[in-house]
Amino acid sequence: MHNNTDKSGLSKVNYLKLALGSSIACLATTASGLVSAEETIFVGHLADMSGPTAFVGKPYADGVRDSLAYINAHGGIDGTKLEYETIDYAYKVPQAIASYKKWKSRKNMVAMQGWGTADTEALISFAAKDKTPVFSASYSGHLTDPQGKNPKTKKPAPYNFFYGASYSDSCRGLVQWAANDWKTKGGQGKPKFTHIGANHPFPNAPKAACAEYATELGFDVQPPVVISMKPGDFKAQCLSLKSSKTNYGYIGNLGGSVQSLIKSCNTVGTDIQFMSNIWGGDKLVFKAAGEGVKNYIFPTMTPFWTDDVPGMKLVREISKMSDSDGDEERLHHYIRGVCSTYFMKESMEWAKANGGVTGENVKKGMYARKNWVPKGLEGVCLAATWTPEDHRGINQVNIYKGNFNGGDVRVEKVNQVTLERRVDWLGY
Repeated sequence: MHNNTDKSGLSKVNYLKLALGSSIACLATTASGLVSAEETIFVGHLADMSGPTAFVGKPYADGVRDSLAYINAHGGIDGTKLEYETIDYAYKVPQAIASYKKWKSRKNMVAMQGWGTADTEALISFAAKDKTPVFSASYSGHLTDPQGKNPKTKKPAPYNFFYGASYSDSCRGLVQWAANDWKTKGGQGKPKFTHIGANHPFPNAPKAACAEYATELGFDVQPPVVISMKPGDFKAQCLSLKSSKTNYGYIGNLGGSVQSLIKSCNTVGTDIQFMSNIWGGDKLVFKAAGEGVKNYIFPTMTPFWTDDVPGMKLVREISKMSDSDGDEERLHHYIRGVCSTYFMKESMEWAKANGGVTGENVKKGMYARKNWVPKGLEGVCLAATWTPEDHRGINQVNIYKGNFNGGDVRVEKVNQVTLERRVDWLGY
């Protein structure tokens, strides 16, 4: 019998592992292609750290990266470590596609944490063909129809998931709030609604769907007003909103563009109730925009850093991975990054216990539970349910109001809307 053991009693394989460290485990493969306990699981991470959405891209990316590091520091995926790489693709679709292909061919990527709408939608077919779950920070309604059941669906997206209500459902929730607000204030006739944003896949994602629902609720929908994703002088657009006598304006942009819009409209005296997508409302925007921020309405999918909920204890521990003193107040975008990563983590744990961590099994893991909150994040992440027919994991929209308040920014919850899971809204 051939002896593969040296004098120390170590097998040659184990000796090599000790000599070379964990790298040999990363190079090992199994005949079935499944991840064994000695391998790592590779997760790609696309982030915008320097492009037009970096204002919110950085805190969200920090939430993902801190979560991945914390998971590894606390046992990984039931003993299997995560290997990951963050690439700043600067919001450029070709670079996103190139990064995805590199990770898939060279790293055997099992899952990806993604970012923007244009790049996530461009990767739908790649992810489906490769059976690679993509957990994006794009909440485009176009990603929610896994089987292409709705004729309005651009393309079936069987391997796309995201944490939170879609942009379309969030906008529908805001329109519901606006309809009630109009009645409460004693408004006469039809209130006017206008979509405001760049001509780009991200601001455009909910435009048609939200306009249809606004019309259904009795709004007089005005032609969209286009503003750049970059900061600028938007007085002309604000005068257009003033001329049309728009009552409720939905802002599809974020960051500096939103600040510029608020300041421009305040300068020309536009009397309008602003509402925004989830990326367009946070304390940093309100502080930077200043006195023009009055009763600014925006949706959220998590509590805020200072809120006293059980799961915030874990979020604060995760935050210490990049802020060891725990001094930094994180935005709600950071917390959504944590939720996205932890839903992925638990689907990987299910996959490992049910045949192995492959992309296909991770996808099945996303369907394994209903009304599901990741362990330790109770009160932070909303309960979610994904099914093979419907990737609208969450249909609850928490609506908040922000005020500059002389520099002492105040944010308060004003409503909670639960959207119907209408078939004609799937993938739209």
